[in-house]
Amino acid sequence: MTPGQLGELYTNYYPRKTFDLAQCKPHAEKSGLDAWFNGLNSSAFRRVPKNVRVLDVGCGFGQSLGYHAARGCDVYGVEADENIRRVAEKFGYKVHVGLFDDRIYEAQFFDYVTMDQVIEHVTDPLSTLRSVARILKPGGTAILSTPNASGWGAKIFGRRWINWHAPYHVQFFSRRSMQLAAEQAGLVVAEVKTITNSEWLHYQWIHLATYPKPGEPSRLWSPNHNGRTLLQRQILRALQLMHRIKINHLLTRFFDSLGLGDNYVFILKKP
Repeated sequence: MTPGQLGELYTNYYPRKTFDLAQCKPHAEKSGLDAWFNGLNSSAFRRVPKNVRVLDVGCGFGQSLGYHAARGCDVYGVEADENIRRVAEKFGYKVHVGLFDDRIYEAQFFDYVTMDQVIEHVTDPLSTLRSVARILKPGGTAILSTPNASGWGAKIFGRRWINWHAPYHVQFFSRRSMQLAAEQAGLVVAEVKTITNSEWLHYQWIHLATYPKPGEPSRLWSPNHNGRTLLQRQILRALQLMHRIKINHLLTRFFDSLGLGDNYVFILKKP
């Protein structure tokens, strides 16, 4: 797809266009047992320390930008979805609206670059990682989170695994392929873990319960719940109860402990 087509795809078909700006708040600081049990450390932005210069590529609706700013960081964002404009204008965030282009920034400018659920979207991941390496300071860190197509979810759910997410996801990485890509980009894989947000499994069950026929939009992504059958509504109530009593949390932590979780966190360092 061309950059224009990608911008249209995310602006018009991702659910952020329905988000209420008044409800846009920075992510809260989380730590300890609660963060572990909910899998919150699956997000790259939570691994960035205070008082550094950070670029968040694919900053979504800007909650991570507010999180970093509140912790004393000099924060920049990149987002293809035009809906970020109203967030940036309200809060004064430094956001490039469009695709990631390292030429916008000076070489060796950032201490950290984060890509939360982004590398799987890009058309040329090697070029993207080389661009990240160029703008990182020596000793700087890139933190990437991305779905694990070698994990238990893809094996169990097959073609109905939620993270295939066509046509948005076009790349999937293993530990080995990320190592090869990082080396070609001039980066080193310093750490790899599977850490998965417990909400993901809840969404997976909803995806299975509301799986659309070919040619129909997925109701998982629709803010309008009309059109769901009585059986689907009953199943969704049962799934909500299962999530409230933490069954999804226990399953997610178990598979993460085996290295088979649905989400990779890659820590890449620039020598």
